[in-house]
Amino acid sequence: MNDLSKMDLVKYFDDERKTLPVALQKDKICALIKKYETLIIIGETGSGKTTQIPQIVYENILRQDEDVVVTQPRRVAAISLAERVSFEVNTEIGDLVGYRVRFIDKTNHFTRIKFMTDGMLMRTAILEKSLSAYGCVILDEAHERTVNTDLLFGIVKKVQRSRKHSSNPLKVIVMSATMNADLFADYFGNAQIVYLQGRLHDINIFHAKKNVEDYFHDTLVTIFQLHKEAPARHDFLVFLTGQEEIENMALAIEHINQDPALRNYPVIKVRTLYASLPTNEQLKVFMSLEPNEFARKIILSTNIAETSVTLTGIKYVIDSGKVKVRCFHPETSMDALKIENISQAQAEQRAGRAGRESDGFCYRMYSKKQYDEMTKDPVPEIQRCNLGNVVLQILAMNMDPHKFDFINKPSTNAIDQAYKMLGNLGATKNSILTEMGHKMTKFPLDPRYSKIILSSVNYGCLEDIINIVSILSTDSIFVSSLSEKKKKQAEEAHSKFKSSVSDHIMLLKTFRSYRKVRKEVKSNWCDDNFLNIRNLEYADRARDQLLDICRYLHLPIGQSCGENFDLIRKCLLTGFFENLAYINQEKKYVTVNAKKECKIHPTSTLFHSYPHCVLYTEIIETSQAYMRYVTVIDKEWLLDIVPNFHQRHNYQVLMNSEV
Repeated sequence: MNDLSKMDLVKYFDDERKTLPVALQKDKICALIKKYETLIIIGETGSGKTTQIPQIVYENILRQDEDVVVTQPRRVAAISLAERVSFEVNTEIGDLVGYRVRFIDKTNHFTRIKFMTDGMLMRTAILEKSLSAYGCVILDEAHERTVNTDLLFGIVKKVQRSRKHSSNPLKVIVMSATMNADLFADYFGNAQIVYLQGRLHDINIFHAKKNVEDYFHDTLVTIFQLHKEAPARHDFLVFLTGQEEIENMALAIEHINQDPALRNYPVIKVRTLYASLPTNEQLKVFMSLEPNEFARKIILSTNIAETSVTLTGIKYVIDSGKVKVRCFHPETSMDALKIENISQAQAEQRAGRAGRESDGFCYRMYSKKQYDEMTKDPVPEIQRCNLGNVVLQILAMNMDPHKFDFINKPSTNAIDQAYKMLGNLGATKNSILTEMGHKMTKFPLDPRYSKIILSSVNYGCLEDIINIVSILSTDSIFVSSLSEKKKKQAEEAHSKFKSSVSDHIMLLKTFRSYRKVRKEVKSNWCDDNFLNIRNLEYADRARDQLLDICRYLHLPIGQSCGENFDLIRKCLLTGFFENLAYINQEKKYVTVNAKKECKIHPTSTLFHSYPHCVLYTEIIETSQAYMRYVTVIDKEWLLDIVPNFHQRHNYQVLMNSEV
């Protein structure tokens, strides 16, 4: 295939498309789309629904002035699918077929088939409530139930109703590899359901013999056991929880693979896949190895590879059984990032990755008993997240969050807590968006980040806060997965960026230094300073987008506090005043709102110090609760900065506390 011309490849894919289950039922699907305003399509892995149905809609359903938009929960899926469909129809990406994801817009006036992240279509709906440019909205991977997808269900249902008797009614297609189809059919008024048979091959599933305590270790052991047994060219897909874990696993594989005893086995080519990985790096997982290469590809991925992308060549799946999820508890206002067990539905999806092209194998790092104890389906994100941004977006569309048509409604308490948070941030007053709230909706951020950006104008540090927020939008910029010797070198390199009072300021100082380095030497500079250039590049792109929004809002670009970092610490307090903790007499930190004991994260510059009052960006829960990205706060600032501080009972505890 590597030696084929583009025209040969187009013909190859065209021949392959004719064998897809979607192609075999094309006439039936086309007739159903024409007949029904809403269609629920359940198609197994390999059915071709995501690449072929947008083409069917474009060729047979739409008028010349209408577009079809296909949403994906993740940008890597939106990009790779757009490129595949563009190739199939033999056009350049950005012409007939294009994509829009955060920081990248590959569309123009002639683009008719648009792949987008669900978040991008959400922002489009805020600006253009009738979605008049689109004749058909395809909500793909609906089973993932992200917040934005759930919001889009309600929005497209309302838009569809409003356009029902107009000259351009809206077609809605909901697609998934697996989900409770009846739930979605009922939600869309007894919508028609279509089941597509996939091309899933037999999969041999092996569970751990006993309950697993250390899934990371067992996963690593399993990788090399299978590496010694499996033929070359049989690639592995390994499911892990996040970037740090993936990079640690990659380092461990590289280290073990240096063993001379392994030299006669296939060469290992490790590829990584996670949300904050730059697009060009994500796309490497799709690249084939050289035809005659004695090697195997081992892909280390988060749940991004469960259904969002199709990876070729996978014969073995190794499933850790874990996933990292963000959970919010409205009763305590506690927002935490947790590693949890996956659901049985997710386990089946992961196993299915091994049967995409031929019979495969799935090795589960959990026992059959642990599998039986898993929940059947994952909890929808809308029912476990902080609803601040959800309520903000619904209000921006002049809708009532309490009356919004959720497919699974979050608790009234969670919505009320979101209102309370937005009110405290100055985004709402009497449940109506304020001028501040309208400005906050322009940023694709958590409302607390939007607030500190807008507040920074008053503190003369807009440029600095934009830099900090940009860094916080990606994973850690500091390389930590190192040998003991290199860890000491990294600590020494990082020490020049350190701040004695704030992780946020350390991030700022690091980013300032990075941006001063010439482009051609940035990579070497990052290596010398043990910094993750991928994450820094991602932050740089985020910075550009946030600055564009600031220009749109006519904010004074270029403001910097220089070395007067107290201004930054005060500004952070305007958005994160709910995220405070104080140290008690037992030298333990207690969060002000939830009264939860926690520790400063070991990666913090403040780890070995015990300041009285700190602000944190988030809590991570493993065996203990850890505060990440911590800044020392002078509690006397609170009366001046936090609205109605003196009326808040919780804060009296803080004001009266002493070490």
